[in-house]
Formats: sequence, C-alpha cells, structure tokens
Amino acid sequence: MGTKTILIVDDEQTTRQGLKKTLEIWSAGKYEIMSAADGPEAYELFSKTKIHLLITDICMPEMDGLKLLQNLKIKGYKPVVIIVSGHPNFDYAQEAIRLGVINYLLKPISKQKMIEAVEQALETEVSIERVDFMEKVVDQKLMKIDRRNDHSKFAIKEALTYVNNNLNRQITLKEVADSVYLNASYFSVLFKEQTSLTFSEYITRKRLQIAKTLLLTTDSQIEEIALEVGYQTSKYFIKLFKDYEGITPSKYRKMVNAEEIQI
Repeated sequence: MGTKTILIVDDEQTTRQGLKKTLEIWSAGKYEIMSAADGPEAYELFSKTKIHLLITDICMPEMDGLKLLQNLKIKGYKPVVIIVSGHPNFDYAQEAIRLGVINYLLKPISKQKMIEAVEQALETEVSIERVDFMEKVVDQKLMKIDRRNDHSKFAIKEALTYVNNNLNRQITLKEVADSVYLNASYFSVLFKEQTSLTFSEYITRKRLQIAKTLLLTTDSQIEEIALEVGYQTSKYFIKLFKDYEGITPSKYRKMVNAEEIQI
C-alpha cells in the first residue's frame, strides 16, 4: 500500500497552514498532508487522489463542511472524518454523527490534541480498510460453516481441517472420507448435512476465496494463482471463478484495485 493521505479543509489560511505544518512535522514524511481552502476545492481533490483522513472545518463559504460530507457520501467516497468547529452547535454535531464523523473538535485546538485525534482516526481507518477487504474476499456461505463448526460432528471438523490443509493439490472425496475413517457415500451425505454444501462446492468456494486474497494482495500471474489453489490449468480456474464471481480473475483484480484508487 502507498502513502496515506490526510486532507485539511479550512477557509482560514492561518488555521489551515498551522494544522498542515503541525501534521507534517508529526508525520515526518510518513503521510502526505494536503490542504484545501474550501469545499469545492476539497471535493475536486477527491476525484484525483484517495483521501484516507479528512479534517474539515464546518463554517465555510460556498460549500460548508457538512455539505461537503454529504456530497462525498453521495459519490461513494468514504474517508475517516474529523470535524473542526469554531463554536459548539448541537445540530451540527448531530448531523456530523449521522454522516459518520468520528471526532468533533472545537477551536482553538492544541497541537497535542490534534495529533491524538489524528492518530486515533488513522487507527479507525485501518480497521475500516480491513473490514472492506474482508467483504471483498469472504464467502458468506463459508463464514456460516465456520460459525457453526463448533456444533459439527467430530468427523466433519476433522475433514474440514484435512481439506483446508490440502487445498493446493488434487484431493478427492474418498481420500478425505478415508482420513476420517468413514465410508465415502456416508461421508458425502454427512458432509452436506453438516455444512449445507456438497463436498466439491466447499472445495471450490474455499479455493476461490484464497484465490481472491492472492489476486488482491500479490502480483502473481493468474496461472501461478491457479496452481497455488490446486488447479492444474488456468483455463479451468478462470471458468470456475467466472461461474461463481460473474467476472474473470483479471477483471476482478482490476475492478477492486480501481475501487481502492477511486474511493
């Protein structure tokens, strides 16, 4: 991941420059600190770069801070937000909370308080990114199996562990049934009963979930990923991926990476 960007929006030049200087000294180059003099300028910046943390004043001409947040939300931009205000206003605070603002600071703000708020906001941003990533790769049916695994029969728990440890190679139902000392036919019925998936569908979903993670976290070629998740040919892997996800692995990677850049 590249350098994260913090955007400061305030129509008061002295305040804006002071905050920018404070955060530049604090970040020591770890973060890119940008600034905008008003809402429209800030809104324009969002179309050009990904903003991870937005620090914005409320009272500004043309487009105030809350209107800026409303417009950003409509466009699908999801920065973590700190509001800065010169005066306490319950209505402003209520609307800020509704728009997902995580902190509401009153001017004048000490350097230490601002830095603490920024550090907290960036921790929140990391957590949100993790959740967004999980939503992109996690198979909901597999999650249900994981949740109820504690209530599964011992043989099925053992079988799931065996499968999960051997997904990178060819694996058969009989082999797994043998590993838990069950007849293959009985094992097939029991597996479906306990997981609500057929044995082959479970393996496919599990492999594709790993593949999605590799597509988003590595630069590996499609052929390499196919082999890594147990498919001998990339052609078959691509067909399965498209059947389940609706797009090819290459398009999936491009689409999600594009979202990462734009949002």
